[in-house]
Amino acid sequence: MAKKTIKVTLTKSPIRRIASHKACVTGLGLRKIRSSAVLEDTPAVRGMINKISYMVAVEE
Repeated sequence: MAKKTIKVTLTKSPIRRIASHKACVTGLGLRKIRSSAVLEDTPAVRGMINKISYMVAVEE
């Protein structure tokens, strides 16, 4: 059985954001606007995505 994955794309800049939100962006492996990362669907990843939901787009 394959593990579930999520594709996360950075849509807004992390400049002038709260430090913990910047840390979530780098923790998810996102660098530039429109950069994407395919991540495993875990509660930790979901928590980071929820925290910065206003800066990212998510595809199941």
